Amino acid sequence: MTQRPTLLGRTLALIALALSGHAVLAREAIPAESIARVPAIQSVSMSADGKNLVALIAAPGSDYQETALATWDLSNMDRGPTITPSGDRMRFIAASAMKADRVLVLARQEWSGRLGGCGEGRGNGMTRTFVTKTYLTDIAQKKFEEAFADNTRRFGISPALQRCLELAGTASLVHTLPLDPDNVIVSQLNELTLSAGFYKYNLRNGETELLFRANGRNSPGLFNPRTGALMTQSRLEPDGSGEYVQQTLILNPETGEFDIHEPLSRKLTERHTVNIVGYDEDSGKYYVLTDLFSDRVEARLYDPTKRAFDDEALVAHPKFSIGGLILGSRKSNFNRVLGFVVDGPEPEVTYVDPDMKGIHDALKKAFPGQGVDINGYNDDLSSVLFTTESASNAPAYHLLQDRKKVLNLGSQRPWIKPEMIGEQRWVTYRARDGMEIPAILDLPVGWKKEDGPVPAIVHPHGGPWARDYAGWDRSGWVPFLTSRGYAVLRPQYRGSSGLGRELWMAGDAEWGQAMQDDLDDGAAWLVEQGIAQKPRVSIFGYSYGGFAATAASVRPNGPFNCAIAGAPVTDLGRLGTSWSDNRIQRILQGRTVKGMDPMKNTDKANIPILLYVGDRDVRTPSFHAKDFYDAVKDRTKARFELIPDMPHSMPWYYRHHMKTLGLIQDFLDNGCPHGAS
Repeated sequence: MTQRPTLLGRTLALIALALSGHAVLAREAIPAESIARVPAIQSVSMSADGKNLVALIAAPGSDYQETALATWDLSNMDRGPTITPSGDRMRFIAASAMKADRVLVLARQEWSGRLGGCGEGRGNGMTRTFVTKTYLTDIAQKKFEEAFADNTRRFGISPALQRCLELAGTASLVHTLPLDPDNVIVSQLNELTLSAGFYKYNLRNGETELLFRANGRNSPGLFNPRTGALMTQSRLEPDGSGEYVQQTLILNPETGEFDIHEPLSRKLTERHTVNIVGYDEDSGKYYVLTDLFSDRVEARLYDPTKRAFDDEALVAHPKFSIGGLILGSRKSNFNRVLGFVVDGPEPEVTYVDPDMKGIHDALKKAFPGQGVDINGYNDDLSSVLFTTESASNAPAYHLLQDRKKVLNLGSQRPWIKPEMIGEQRWVTYRARDGMEIPAILDLPVGWKKEDGPVPAIVHPHGGPWARDYAGWDRSGWVPFLTSRGYAVLRPQYRGSSGLGRELWMAGDAEWGQAMQDDLDDGAAWLVEQGIAQKPRVSIFGYSYGGFAATAASVRPNGPFNCAIAGAPVTDLGRLGTSWSDNRIQRILQGRTVKGMDPMKNTDKANIPILLYVGDRDVRTPSFHAKDFYDAVKDRTKARFELIPDMPHSMPWYYRHHMKTLGLIQDFLDNGCPHGAS
């Protein structure tokens, strides 16, 4: 990479946190601009043929506030990258190396208009949101064209519908078909029927071949990685009052028909994971990730002829789910199981292929204390792209050449030094009803128990059907807070996914109730462990975490001294089932969104609260935060901020981070009793 980061704000303020009767801890407070900056390098990938590297970098001359597309010729890395900065309106947010010397780029721009019930949020009236588009270009970046564009003429499409399709996104990449030199599989929304078509798309000439036509009932599953032919599909069928069955169908090679396989079919409300992720060409069996046999996901082989799973799991872990199988993508190892991923505190990769294991083990030895993730490689493994990261090391990208030389491409945030990040632990605590709650605990630099308690923040994740991972915090919120003397606890409260079906389903219809108890019990655990002391525990969350913060502000006798709610849901009655474009997700998750409604309990507001949301947020529209603020502002100390041009999900602009981090710090310093100072 030819562009080397120029650090801004090198003079970081040294702060001292004096705790009554205890030693003084000196640490560097990470400046807000260090988190607000665009990563120096991100979204790095290698083309399937091993010829090119693609990444987003901070645009030269933008002071780390804008992105640019960068492409390298792997045979001549010394020449440096070709660079195209984002435009004035369309800003690059992701990129990926393809084949046939093509590059896929994702970009977005602000848009304001009438949605007319279209897109996420389904708002009516004037709405501020974003248009996201996918572009294809070549390695030289000479011309950018809308990716996988529909070549059919658009008869009868109104301007409003066309805009709706642009907002929703009309095309996306489904499968790279790594052995095919020209084709990939894409999905494309038909503007006339509004049904999704799945096509084999030629990157060189734009020609398409229809593989499958989806509708509200049927969706594709596994495509043959060699030919692109559809091998499995799923079908949604009603089964009684308000119930649906997700059927799995597998192609019968003898009849050419898709047959229903009952062992792979389940009622939606049972919420079992049954995910076909690959096909063993020697045995004819399918690789399936499933929790049908355990509370956690295992990898199993399924025999479509016998219509039965193997008796023993292919891969299982006693504590955590199997997050995936690593299948070979080059001629030398194509479709072989090279390894697997354990979905633990951090995703942990284990290779069983001798070549990949040897390389992976050597890289882990070269980068002690960091996780190593192999992202791409060419057929003879003479070029291997890999990422390293840890809780104190931002993701960094490297190229292993000829199995002996490592070329460092760059770190996302080289200006944040490892010594600025405190210790991180994966912990568990017992909730009041006995359920074990996993959590991630981040501590200020240098803190030891004998130093005495520090101010703390309970930081619930969004979703709620999601989870946190240990390692580098990509939001930047955790190191921002720990460098200012706070301990941060991220509970994986009931309702969190990926950590066992029991924990996941225990959150059903428990918004603001048992799910909230887990957060209160996390605060109590911090006090019991001598990490925090009452009343110096706050709560800060975003999205569902913002809901949890508003819920905490109206629960009587809670453990928190103040609350920060980013982009919160506050009104469960108005949330309804309009928050997702995915029909299955609305069916499944919508019925679980029940419990204590903060908007119906605003008369119980009892702690100071900061609420903020972006004015282009269509997932949790601003009325949630504003209406709650209006209802509590005369009962407790409250503040509301509407952030211009900020969407719900990151990536945000530099100014969004600077504004929100400034709000958080000011509120903790001045609006929250017994904060860090």
